[in-house]
Amino acid sequence: MIFTHRHGSWDFGPGERARVVGVLNLTPDSFYDGGRYADTGRALDHALRLAAEGADALDLGGLSTRPGPSAPIGPDEEWRRLEPVLSSLAGRIQIPLSVDTYRASVARRALDAGVSMINDVSGLTADPEMAGVVADSGAGLVLMHALGAPDAMHAPREYGDVGQEVRDFLAARMADGVARGVSPERIALDPGIGFSKRAEQSIAALRALPLLTSLGRPLYIGVSRKSFLGQLTGRPVEERLPASLGAAVAAVALGARIVRTHDVAATRDALLAAAALLHPEPVREASRA
Repeated sequence: MIFTHRHGSWDFGPGERARVVGVLNLTPDSFYDGGRYADTGRALDHALRLAAEGADALDLGGLSTRPGPSAPIGPDEEWRRLEPVLSSLAGRIQIPLSVDTYRASVARRALDAGVSMINDVSGLTADPEMAGVVADSGAGLVLMHALGAPDAMHAPREYGDVGQEVRDFLAARMADGVARGVSPERIALDPGIGFSKRAEQSIAALRALPLLTSLGRPLYIGVSRKSFLGQLTGRPVEERLPASLGAAVAAVALGARIVRTHDVAATRDALLAAAALLHPEPVREASRA
């Protein structure tokens, strides 16, 4: 299985390890690191640190999708947060860059600035132009499960069968993207842990990862320091690294191939150790292309 993005591809054949994507939030209100990297200099330093720790890509966000109230901003403000960091990283970092946005106008600007992937938490439902922008660019595309408009993605939802309903949603969103010109090999799928799901529903979605693998695309997982881990452990967000590592290892064992995390070095080491124990063939280092 291959996930192809604008500047290369990731092969998930036998012996290939899961990829680790480092999170860089450029927002004042993200749930864990909001405000830490709003300054361009600090953001650049952190991006270089995550790359040095072994990140296979970086995912930059200029618009918070945290649970609870956050100040709404327009696409121009979202781009104002992203642009100086993307410009500063140009030529200084060799790994692919991703932008976490559901706005086609922001995605277009980011792709023009050299970004390789777009991470759309709405699964192409928020902006009808997003699929065309991605298709024209040849970028990779992450489609996430979330229900409702962007400002209502964390509202409680009821499910009959969480895993089956997440699978059906992702299958439909992938079919829509392909119908609008996105190559299937450029798509990865995210069950949206913490989005439109209570803690027990997020756990059910993770347990259903083997079902989601039947869609034939790499599964992209974000469990890092999320609230369901706090409900499991009783730990505040600053103390959820051990739980995050446990969830990431379990998710990869269940079929995830790309892990999005705030803690690159620890996550990468945990996944490499787990792979060495679980698989008889040697784990191969991935190309940084």
